[in-house]
Amino acid sequence: MQKQRKPSGKSLRSLDYLNVFLADVRDGVGPYLSIYLKASANWNPAQIGMAMSASAIATVIAQTPAGALVDRLRQKRMLIVLAAVFVSIGCIAMGLFPNLPVVIGSQIMIGIAAAIFPPAITAITLGLVGHERLDRRVGRNETFNHTGNLLAATLAGLVGYFIARKAIFFLVAAMAVGSIISVRMIREREIDHELARGDGEEGEEGQEEDNEKHQQPSEGILQLLSDRKILFFTIAVVLFHFANAAMLPLVGQELAEGKGTSDTVYMSACIIVAQLVMIPVSNLAGRFAHTARKPIFLLGFAVLPIRGVLYTLSDNPYFLVSVQILDGIAGGIFGVLSVLMVADFTKGTGRFNVTQGMLNTAIGVGAGLSNVLAGFVVKSAGYNVGFLILAAIAVVALAVFWFCVPETKTGVNRNAPHQKNLAKS
Repeated sequence: MQKQRKPSGKSLRSLDYLNVFLADVRDGVGPYLSIYLKASANWNPAQIGMAMSASAIATVIAQTPAGALVDRLRQKRMLIVLAAVFVSIGCIAMGLFPNLPVVIGSQIMIGIAAAIFPPAITAITLGLVGHERLDRRVGRNETFNHTGNLLAATLAGLVGYFIARKAIFFLVAAMAVGSIISVRMIREREIDHELARGDGEEGEEGQEEDNEKHQQPSEGILQLLSDRKILFFTIAVVLFHFANAAMLPLVGQELAEGKGTSDTVYMSACIIVAQLVMIPVSNLAGRFAHTARKPIFLLGFAVLPIRGVLYTLSDNPYFLVSVQILDGIAGGIFGVLSVLMVADFTKGTGRFNVTQGMLNTAIGVGAGLSNVLAGFVVKSAGYNVGFLILAAIAVVALAVFWFCVPETKTGVNRNAPHQKNLAKS
């Protein structure tokens, strides 16, 4: 008989605060770094490119090991604390010593931390509320995360304008400290660490004799990769990000042509519009996903090719910004449903977080290749052809998900055979 988990209000509120503070901490100073290095430190484009790519490469490399580490360790709160310390040290170092070795080293630290935050937060969430309440709780996490992004973007703009660009680095460091305080307020005894890695059921405590099945992580990873449902899900998600990653950068480039200094204003508007839409969509996705996952996720997949085609209809900046509403819908759905479906696929296997790590690694590679492909296409054939090719890839992603990925909510309740096989590995 399963027993519903009932974490305290203090732990759940602290999880809310954690998602708000980490919204801007996950990626360090992000796009503000390139502006600072160009305008304040007089770096050339090649040096800036090296600095920006260092963090992304470190994140891609670290994602799968980070997921495995979160699965194996009970000190999940401490992992978040250490990652936040990395971000804080890295940001302060870059603000004080903007030279190439320091910036590259700091970006690598921040990239590694960025790989730790998502699986650690999701694991703590699952360990607190269990599978039965995970859908609404993940929706709530994403809602607070997008709210934090809006607040952080506003604060960064104010601090950068009224104080100094360098002050943004210290703002992110301060938010990292806030995330440390928040995660320490989550009560350790309320986290079921066996449940947090996708093992066991609600109400069951960790059993030492079951740990033997987790001592061969490489065998478990091979078993996961051999599962056709996880494989097709990964293919669909990677194609989605391959199609999605280059769209906003292409819009930014199109906005920059002949728009003068207002291009940054329009780009900020694109980001803000998407984030504003993601806040209610994330919340609704978590609520509706309680009964079914696939129809909601199909909506997220379906709006991407529509968005790509709409970008070809006009280069009017107001029109391009308005199309970002669709980006908000897709992003809000994806942030919630991808976590829930991975949790469904890996329930009972003890490899929830390592599977997330492998998926995020594949997504990172796909997103990187997206920008490379789009750059070559736009250079030779123009923006409209670039958008249409990305839209076509999005259609393939939709088809793969529609025809090859099952409804995981129903499958979990029926104890699908593939889950039993995974649990035996």
